[in-house]
Amino acid sequence: MERERSGMLRRHLPSLSFVAVLTTLVAIGAAVFIYLGVYDVAADQPHTRPVFALLETLRDRSITVRARGIKPPPDLDAPERVRIGAGLYGEMCSGCHLGPGVEQSEMSQGLYPRAPELAKAEHTHDPAEAFWTIKHGVKLSAMPAWGKTHSDPLIWDMVAFVRKLPGMTPEQYKSLVASAPADHDEMMKDMPGMK
Repeated sequence: MERERSGMLRRHLPSLSFVAVLTTLVAIGAAVFIYLGVYDVAADQPHTRPVFALLETLRDRSITVRARGIKPPPDLDAPERVRIGAGLYGEMCSGCHLGPGVEQSEMSQGLYPRAPELAKAEHTHDPAEAFWTIKHGVKLSAMPAWGKTHSDPLIWDMVAFVRKLPGMTPEQYKSLVASAPADHDEMMKDMPGMK
């Protein structure tokens, strides 16, 4: 009986040669697709829905998995962190991610995919995921890896500010950015490799 089942199972499974031929054909098809430039990568032409959904899921799952185990500092809501983060955000992030009362820039209008407007409540993120994203950036999205030039404490300051953005009025936003304890260059003067 066991032999009969095993024999039936083998008859229903494709042979190794069939799998090898199929794999080779798929690889050749993919190579031709890529070489001929069939897929339009222009930033002014949106991805197809399936491709966009696949890339969005890939990005979100990648960030979630890599952010596991990152622990926010206990003083993440400290006003000083938020003020420092406001100054960094105003200089480095607002051109793409905008802010309350900030008009779209030429750069923000030309990005695809568009940078999320972090002042909108639907873009709130887990602090660990926000930290990972700011530190490491995201390929093919124009999101730079700020961890190459900014220390972890400064990145946590940006996270602290970004968490406060949703619901902030334009006046509160301007006030916080203006209240930053130092300008960007002053904050960066002691960073390795910065002049």
